[in-house]
Amino acid sequence: MSGMDIAGLEREVRTRLQNEKFLMVLDDVWYVQDLKIIKNLLPVTNAKGKVIITTREEKVGTSAGRRKPYKLREFTKEESWELLQLEVFEDLDECPEELEDIGKEIAKNCDGLPLTVVVIGGILVSLDAKTRPGVTKFDEWTEVSKDVLRFLQKDKEKLISEVVALSYYILPDELKECLVYMGVFPEDYDIPAWILIRLWIAEGLIEQKKDESLEETAEEYLNDLVNRNLLMVSKTNPMGENKICGVHDVIHAFCISKAEEQNLFEEIKPSDKGIFPTPTAAAKKYHRVCFNSKLDTFFDSQGTEYPRVRSFLSFYKDPVKLGKEYNTSIPDNFKLLRVLNSNTIICDVFPPTIDELTHLRYVTLFVDVLTAIPESISKLRNLQTFRVDTNSTTPIEMKANLWAMLWLRHFKTKATLVLGKQKEGEGGKNLQTLSTLSADSCTETVAKKASNMKELRVRGNLTTLLDGKDNFLRKLICLEKLKLMHVRLGIRFPKTNCFPPNLKRLTLRNTWLEWSDMSILAQIEKLQVLKLKQNAFTGKKWTVSCKFSTLQYLLIAGANLEDWEVNSADHFPRLTCLSIKKCGNLQKIPMELAKKLQKLDIESLSESATASARAIQEEKKIIDQGEQKTRWSSQFQISIN
Repeated sequence: MSGMDIAGLEREVRTRLQNEKFLMVLDDVWYVQDLKIIKNLLPVTNAKGKVIITTREEKVGTSAGRRKPYKLREFTKEESWELLQLEVFEDLDECPEELEDIGKEIAKNCDGLPLTVVVIGGILVSLDAKTRPGVTKFDEWTEVSKDVLRFLQKDKEKLISEVVALSYYILPDELKECLVYMGVFPEDYDIPAWILIRLWIAEGLIEQKKDESLEETAEEYLNDLVNRNLLMVSKTNPMGENKICGVHDVIHAFCISKAEEQNLFEEIKPSDKGIFPTPTAAAKKYHRVCFNSKLDTFFDSQGTEYPRVRSFLSFYKDPVKLGKEYNTSIPDNFKLLRVLNSNTIICDVFPPTIDELTHLRYVTLFVDVLTAIPESISKLRNLQTFRVDTNSTTPIEMKANLWAMLWLRHFKTKATLVLGKQKEGEGGKNLQTLSTLSADSCTETVAKKASNMKELRVRGNLTTLLDGKDNFLRKLICLEKLKLMHVRLGIRFPKTNCFPPNLKRLTLRNTWLEWSDMSILAQIEKLQVLKLKQNAFTGKKWTVSCKFSTLQYLLIAGANLEDWEVNSADHFPRLTCLSIKKCGNLQKIPMELAKKLQKLDIESLSESATASARAIQEEKKIIDQGEQKTRWSSQFQISIN
């Protein structure tokens, strides 16, 4: 359906909904006109279909249908107090006795608004993390109670805004900048944590701390904002680390207002008549510009440069195509860029003049047909992050000299990167991420120059890489995350461990190893996450005979495994998360894994394997009852698709 126009998509939606039983949830609808467009797609005669709409605008609710909208009630003071305890103490009945009365007063003063309770909870948690001489926790809570009471005299929308402001003003200065920066993203935008952290770094919002990398400090900032309930996390990785995040629309509006006060950025968009504003104002005031509208129209209507602009940011929800005639438009109009986030703008070819932007620290591109990274990119001596997406499936040549870019920290592409004849250079020591490297390019030079690398992805014939003779992987002593994709017939591991000594996360795909080779992976001392995808291992039976001492997450997907034997829970003493997908021949999941397991995710398994998953669920209920877990404790989760 990706190739359909709007009219075709509308017809497809109508056809699919006409006779099907469905439940459609439309969350946070703001405008009546948007609702009308959606209503035109819904079948009139299908009584089996139901639609739920949530909105804060009463006009939207009343125009939705003949039924009166259901208005959510506000929290009672008891419910507010319960939520506040969960936010601050992560459980009920954990509040110290001397704080109970003032805590209940704070909860009552939140006026039954859950968002207010959550944000105030974040403030109280942050107060716990720091102490002021001569000030008790009771005194600090009393101050917060007075602030909330003062805000209560205003209307509810204003109350929430004031509470967000209160949380903002007690932030350290470095966190204030990072929070306000969230306004550059569109509302309700899913923000990859990896991208956000690198943008903060490139924008100069992260200060170097002793004995910490910039990425580690930025991740601390991100976690701090999440703990204060100012950022929301919508997706985590298997280790519980933040993967996708965003901000509540109320907090987003606050960030926008603060950004306007500070002239932080300008969103370039046309008027209702399709006319773009003259560039004079933005050229004089703003260092950052955001684009979420038609770029070709903008470039056609403008005839001037933006000499003050340092960041060009585009966050289209769907990629947009930029014609060949505009290939040099961004470098021509924004000559002093440090940040170019344009991976949602599809260029036909690699922008030929991008090497003129010598101040660039951060670049993301989408090049439709990509055959090589040009040599001229070597001129970007200040570059820290370079990511290029492409539709090309053939390997691309790295003509640029990787070792000439002294400050390069992250180089990412999903295409296979073949390193050409690299010239000499002092670069490489700052490189942390290299993806996706051709197996033939895993040379002694790479291991020596990029010895501090933490993340590597390799595609190609892995036979030489894994035979243990040149010890390429063992030489990468800082490597923590490794993804290997084989493109030939099956391989075999050497009898001894050939993997990096500090490896924590390993993904294998199409390696066609035998299950007996799992004993080599068990020798990786710090391995926490293991993902076996699409024939990573082959064979009908796996009898576990070794101990995976540190493994916490295991994924098996696309394997022909039938019989999986685990004789003792001691083989997986720390396994908390198990995911098994598209293993239709597997007869059952070993019950011995149940003891430590907290999450089980299965997809496309046989009836008997699915039944064994439910048996594990019942066993976990008995285990949890024996441990007397409260309803707020971490409970076993199971997902069956």
